[in-house]
Amino acid sequence: MSVLVEKFKEGYSLLFDRNWPLWVGGILLALLGIICMAAGRPWGVAGGLRVWSDWLFYWIGLYPTAPGYAFFLSNTSILTWGLLFGAFGAALLSRQFAWRNAPRWELGKGLVGGVFMGVGSVMAGGCNVGGFYTALAAGSVSGFAMMAGLLVGALIGLKYLMWEIEHIDMKPPKQKASKEGGIEWPKVQPWLGALFFLFLVGWAYCLSFRAYTQEAVLMLAAVGIGIVIQRCRFCFVRSFRDPFMTGEAVATRAVALSVILSVFGFFAIKWFRTDWQMIYIYHHWIGGLVGGVIFGIGMLLAGGCGSGSVWRAGEGQFKLILAVITFSMSNSLFKNYVWTRDVASSWGKPIFLPMVTDYFWAIVITAVVMLVWWAIMAWNEETDSLTIV
Repeated sequence: MSVLVEKFKEGYSLLFDRNWPLWVGGILLALLGIICMAAGRPWGVAGGLRVWSDWLFYWIGLYPTAPGYAFFLSNTSILTWGLLFGAFGAALLSRQFAWRNAPRWELGKGLVGGVFMGVGSVMAGGCNVGGFYTALAAGSVSGFAMMAGLLVGALIGLKYLMWEIEHIDMKPPKQKASKEGGIEWPKVQPWLGALFFLFLVGWAYCLSFRAYTQEAVLMLAAVGIGIVIQRCRFCFVRSFRDPFMTGEAVATRAVALSVILSVFGFFAIKWFRTDWQMIYIYHHWIGGLVGGVIFGIGMLLAGGCGSGSVWRAGEGQFKLILAVITFSMSNSLFKNYVWTRDVASSWGKPIFLPMVTDYFWAIVITAVVMLVWWAIMAWNEETDSLTIV
């Protein structure tokens, strides 16, 4: 019996005391993203955040009519809830959940960065996930444009952060002293995490009896994404920022690998389901490019992308909680009052890459772009030629 206990502890330590390699995260994200697509709703984050604020503004009387999507059980919303739940539960299991404050200046950057991300994600048709990662996997040409915009935005944001280091003196927030004799949370958190995941599985099982099987599958897949992202510290910001800041390209390789794997799965599904071909195909590249620049600046200010902000919020980081709130609200307001369907249409038509080439060449083009990005950043990792810090 003692041997089994020791083996269990070794396995638990392997899963929750150490971070998982980023390349493992890239493979698992691709697999879970394909499951979401097969279930009828590709993985995204910004759409769910918008649903939350659409309902908030409706409840306080700002919007005259109720949103067309349910607050919790709509496909878009439940994917973002699932991501948050998965990251929260994984943080508990790994004893990493804690309310973490930040200097006031940093909190302000979280608010502003969230607004930038909210606006940029509307223009690009999604955040770093829906507008770039999932869009490329789905064959949307706008995904390439947002990728270029994210690179430019990350450079601008990094330039600002360098200026900030030289000119702004920030004092760390006061930390509360821990009370003696209180609850030992590091010991309690794994038990709370296990109970939380048992609850989620039971809840998904109950949903399947109420004709919400699709929502249950999507929620469990999103919970899995939240676990993977939290355990790998998988943040898309790193893939765009780190090569210019430290020269490191580990995150870039993981994202490029994940996109290539996702393309195969998404295209296989779209090949057999021709009525799904235009799922996640967004308007013209201009929206992706401009929106990508704005979003890229925002994610550097906030210190987290769309998915990265949500999973860090699930760990209890105040700055990212504020970023998620302003991301959600600005996305909803900009979508309703500025970037209407007519405005979006005036910027161009959606382009599904396999319709321009065919499926084979669409896969080749996407893979080549990812491999070139990978190769340039790997070259920079050795030479620091593109590093500006």
